[in-house]
Amino acid sequence: MNILLISPTSAGIGGVAQHVKGLSQFLTDTNHKVDILSSENTLTIPIKGLKNPSFMLSSFLKAKFKKNNDIIHAHNIPAGFAMRNASGKKVLSLHGIYSEQIAELHGSLSSKISKKYENDALNMADAITTISKVAYNHYSKMGFNVVQIPHAIDLNHIPQKTIKKFENQIIFAGRLSKEKGIDNMLQAAKSLPPKYHLLILGSGPEEKKVQKIANEKTNVHYLGYQSKQNTISLIRGSDLLIQPSLVEGMSSTLLEAMGCGTCIIATNVGGNSEIIENNKTGILIEPNNSEKLLDKISNLLVKKEKRINLATEARKSVEKYNWKRVGQLYLDVYESLLN
Repeated sequence: MNILLISPTSAGIGGVAQHVKGLSQFLTDTNHKVDILSSENTLTIPIKGLKNPSFMLSSFLKAKFKKNNDIIHAHNIPAGFAMRNASGKKVLSLHGIYSEQIAELHGSLSSKISKKYENDALNMADAITTISKVAYNHYSKMGFNVVQIPHAIDLNHIPQKTIKKFENQIIFAGRLSKEKGIDNMLQAAKSLPPKYHLLILGSGPEEKKVQKIANEKTNVHYLGYQSKQNTISLIRGSDLLIQPSLVEGMSSTLLEAMGCGTCIIATNVGGNSEIIENNKTGILIEPNNSEKLLDKISNLLVKKEKRINLATEARKSVEKYNWKRVGQLYLDVYESLLN
């Protein structure tokens, strides 16, 4: 098959980028021809730090020249606009509930406007997939025929190097934006005891807030954007990974932490509860609760045996999220459209 993958991003540590990268590798390894259209090879002009608006237009124009594809596979709504202009059977994969993500980031008015693009893309697709059960239920209730295909991770290629900078090392790795619960994390960080050290990895619009706290607190360390290899090595060397997201699809960072054997505290939003079984493979807390986040951090850092037990069970659980299984689910969707 000739497959065109369209995604706002296909590089970096973000979940969508890692998913597209992993899918591309699987398809290539199974002898399919893959082309990728993303912001990495398409002109984008950031508007208030956002690339998606210009990516929608530039990728739409560029897609017209992508010929002889059997499958056009768009990831998230901004990529769906370009799907309209490309020839081939169209698959739309949703990495969360788009209008809810926009509402969290930009408010209710922007969310209402985004719903038009969302509906247009959904109606244009020959097949729709979601990575989480929450998103599956949402779009199914809207009347669409949806297939759930989860996130995946290549456990055989997770870097084995460990970077441990401090005892009692806590790590956050992800986009520094409002929907990732950055304000909640920083509020907890203000009261973090000096013997606990929080490493913050990533970049994004909330970067200045993070840098300010790191300048004020000697045990909060902003490391900026890191390579995937360094990110995994730092996760492997940490005692805890925290993910305080307000909205989430199905997090690749959680899967990576599970694969590394690092204990997890995450918010009970989106697909997190599908990955993490509370008090068995990690700890789930409600979002927007910095006191609870701080309490769980303090509790787990003094209970090494509990951390190890949670991480061990998580490492067993993550085995099912492998690309051989998940990639075949995508191939089944592709083949159903071509036969």
